[in-house]
Amino acid sequence: MNLSGERRFDAARSTVWQVLNDPTAMAQTMPGVESFDVADDRHWKAHVKIPLGLGGLRMSVSFEKTEEREPEFAKLHAKGDGVGAIMNMDTSFHLSDADGGGTSMRWEADVRIAGPVGSMGQRVLQPIVNQQVTHVLSALERQVQEAAGAGGSKGTSGAEEGLSPLAPESYEPEPEGPTTSTED
Repeated sequence: MNLSGERRFDAARSTVWQVLNDPTAMAQTMPGVESFDVADDRHWKAHVKIPLGLGGLRMSVSFEKTEEREPEFAKLHAKGDGVGAIMNMDTSFHLSDADGGGTSMRWEADVRIAGPVGSMGQRVLQPIVNQQVTHVLSALERQVQEAAGAGGSKGTSGAEEGLSPLAPESYEPEPEGPTTSTED
């Protein structure tokens, strides 16, 4: 299955890059992570229980960052083994400055599943994979917002426009207009 998409973050490219390249932060975006071990900044492993509707598939997944060009591109290979399935996944992302501030991310993923689970076919697996991708992207949005908030307030011009519904700022009583200003 080939998947791709775009996402915009109301954060500096360096912040998005930092989150995407931090194995611990990425582990928090993945559904069903039961344990996570980092060997080094290019290799890590997760034990996950992937939700499959009527139950879950336990899998040991090894990750390897195969390519990177800071702060714009990285590629990752993941290989998972579990009872009833073998998964191979290649993902990559491209970061650029977004019009009006923030960061734009284009991403691609090629997911291959073999074994009895893989034999369920793309028609059955596609909605499950899409749901998991949505979960990961939403969790990534939260991680980026937390990282941007932890870095101090760097008021971005026009940041009020296009706030993600997941951003904490979206739930403040008065989202319009700056609440704090460093420009006097």
